[in-house]
Amino acid sequence: MKKVAIIGGGLSGLITSIKLTRAGVPVQLFEKKSYPFHRVCGEYISNETLPFLKSEKLFPEDFAPPSINRLELTSTNGRRTSIDLDLGGFGISRYNYDHWLFEIARGEGVEFHLNTEVNAISFHKDRFQISTAKVEQECDVIVGAFGKRSRIDRQMHRSFMKKSSPYVGVKYHIKTSHPQNLISLHNFENGYCGISQVEGGIANLCYLTHRSNLRQFGSIKQMEENLLFKNPFIKSLFSNSTFLFDSPETINEISFETKRPVEDHVLMTGDAAGMITPLCGNGMAMAIHSAKILSQLLIPYCKADRPDRAVLEKAYARSWQELFAKRLWIGRQVQKLFGAEWTSNVAVALGNNAPTVAKYLISKTHGRPF
Repeated sequence: MKKVAIIGGGLSGLITSIKLTRAGVPVQLFEKKSYPFHRVCGEYISNETLPFLKSEKLFPEDFAPPSINRLELTSTNGRRTSIDLDLGGFGISRYNYDHWLFEIARGEGVEFHLNTEVNAISFHKDRFQISTAKVEQECDVIVGAFGKRSRIDRQMHRSFMKKSSPYVGVKYHIKTSHPQNLISLHNFENGYCGISQVEGGIANLCYLTHRSNLRQFGSIKQMEENLLFKNPFIKSLFSNSTFLFDSPETINEISFETKRPVEDHVLMTGDAAGMITPLCGNGMAMAIHSAKILSQLLIPYCKADRPDRAVLEKAYARSWQELFAKRLWIGRQVQKLFGAEWTSNVAVALGNNAPTVAKYLISKTHGRPF
């Protein structure tokens, strides 16, 4: 039986570990933090995931996640439109959902190395060597589930790491009067802000901005008050909400460059394979779906008498491209309608005057139920 190591314990890493372990494949998972913890994330999952999550008993029903079926969009100067979401989704915090999946994985027998960052990996004679400050491990397969940007990306000299990215993500949890069934996207100069409900009467507020905005105003608070508040919907939201974090969660250098799902024999999944533009796509659903297709290919490979690594890598890369490549491209094009007065007004006008076109674009950032 081949041994699998998963680097990164987000949605794709955890779900892959659960699927493999249930099939009898030995799995160890390396996570640099300890559960529960927050992640910068829109915390909206498309209903395309429901058949899979419910069949695997991985849908977080006990948290009563709110059902979301409507989108509100505002321009930088406060124009507004509202559109029904044909497929829709649900809201769930990463703090609770990741922790819940971790407990399931641990109960299934996944071997966890928490508070353990992988410093380096190497491949020699069809085996991997994993180096951390605590342990040295060998394994047959590595699944790269280490998110948007990591030390391993740099060590592997992945091409997207050579290009500096100007984007910064900021996230809060708040108490506010926001409809449970609504996800809102509010534009401001060089950025956009999303808000939707998660479990427990809490709303997730997450925005993407250009690093030059932060440099210009010197602090997140000053940037929000002098830039984001130019959109009256954002100003009202900040003025009439209770903020639950002592300070916001942030992430720097978010990259929208294309990535490859297989690099140096490492099988990438979730954001490590390719990140859809946040708040106008569906990265959480893609992470879950990529975990499904990867585990379906890995289980027979790990159990085969004479497994062929080249066949596995080619099959996974082909499946990943067929499912996600076009969707990622469309997400990057849709993002061009956000973050500027003229283009955001065009997006709002599409919603008001050509709702069929707007709904078509939205549908292309969601997948089909699986």
